[in-house]
Amino acid sequence: MATVLRSKSFQRNLLLSVGGVFLLFAVCFSVYQYQREKEYKIDILHSRLQMYNYEMAQTLGEDSLTNSQLFRNYVERHQVEGLRVSLIDLKGRVILDSYDTNVDSLGNHLQREEIQQALRDGNGYDIKRMSQSTHETYFYSATRFGDVIVRAAVPYSAELTRSLQADNTYIYFAGVLTLLLGIVLYYITHRISRHIGYLREFAVKAEEGEELDRELEHRLPHDELGDISHTIIMLYWKLRHSEEDKLRIKRQLTQNAAHELKTPAATIHWYLESILDNPGMQEDKKRHFLERCYAQSERMSKLLLDMSALTKLDELDDNKTITRQAFCQVDVLQVIQNVLDDTSPQLHDKGITPSLQLPRHVEVLGDQSLIYSIFRNLIDNAIVYATGASHLEIVCSEIETDGRHFYEFLVRDDGPGVEAQHLEHLFERFYRTDKGRSRKLGGTGLGLAIVKNAVAVHGGTTTALSSPGGGLTIRFTLARF
Repeated sequence: MATVLRSKSFQRNLLLSVGGVFLLFAVCFSVYQYQREKEYKIDILHSRLQMYNYEMAQTLGEDSLTNSQLFRNYVERHQVEGLRVSLIDLKGRVILDSYDTNVDSLGNHLQREEIQQALRDGNGYDIKRMSQSTHETYFYSATRFGDVIVRAAVPYSAELTRSLQADNTYIYFAGVLTLLLGIVLYYITHRISRHIGYLREFAVKAEEGEELDRELEHRLPHDELGDISHTIIMLYWKLRHSEEDKLRIKRQLTQNAAHELKTPAATIHWYLESILDNPGMQEDKKRHFLERCYAQSERMSKLLLDMSALTKLDELDDNKTITRQAFCQVDVLQVIQNVLDDTSPQLHDKGITPSLQLPRHVEVLGDQSLIYSIFRNLIDNAIVYATGASHLEIVCSEIETDGRHFYEFLVRDDGPGVEAQHLEHLFERFYRTDKGRSRKLGGTGLGLAIVKNAVAVHGGTTTALSSPGGGLTIRFTLARF
């Protein structure tokens, strides 16, 4: 119910804000248009009276305008109903008037609006002003000709008032258009509000942990708003699945770690218990038991170190931006030489001969300890699991992907290899192709998982392949410096 109310509130606010702006614009435009049309009609009337003034001046001549007889004859010949014509000098005194022969009683007109405009601009008008002599309301239009101002005036009658009023047709048209646009606006805001309500309902259910209905996605529109909503929902599902996968991996890691630690812990406990329960045990047997305890403790220590490394890599993967800011230039060839020097005794014992096919300069931007961990775990993996292998090759070549330059590394052995169905699972934590045999060999099941995560922190990818002719190939990429 709260979602519906908030949705309606959003619709109301959106409708009022957008509709209010449009209505204000419509009112302002109507007022402006009304005033403009009224001024236009006043200008037409002013122009007509101006034409009358010019025709009088042209017919009589500017020098004869003040001739009383000629003036009255012209007014009589060109009589217009209600028209009143006056001649006024530049000091505002009335020289002649078609209505009143006693011009001295008309007073001074210098301060009249139309006279002031005529003196300043050559012509002017005044609207709806009452005459002091006739007590009628007139529309005045004055024109200056030399030292004389001709002023024509028509009564401001009801008919003239109607003619000067703006046409209201466009106001009705604007009202109808506003109503139609209001309906369209209401429909649009209602539609937007409804779909935002769907999205908010989804968000509320997600926040409160309620059962989410995927049917909600089908109610979204097939437009830009729907695309944005679908993207948000898809991001939510991906995030939720990602969180579920993380929880699953953590649970799996905890269970597997407990399972892996249980065996060496139980073995150590059994050997130590046997030694304590048998004080007279022979020294060679006691030494054998202690050596087995030491071997199992080494295995536990290696397992704990690998788990700690994976936890660190997970944290680095969640903060890639911060991690990459701490990256520096790393000479990969030097790192590989260091790993081969550190593992030389084990390689010699297994009869494995390493070979390198790398460019002279292989430099990447990364963390030196993590890159060391990548090659160390791969070589340790070959030492432990590549039974009977005699060669270990490390090959590097430069490739370009999506405009970016990478180094592609291949670490391959000629051992028994791995069956095809296991290849895609090799980088999973604690995954073993042969669990019993793998534990006897001493591996923790975390080495390749560490490799994959360390490569991912550097923006690369990792793949397991079967080597041509047998054996296992681990392919991974690192961005070139």
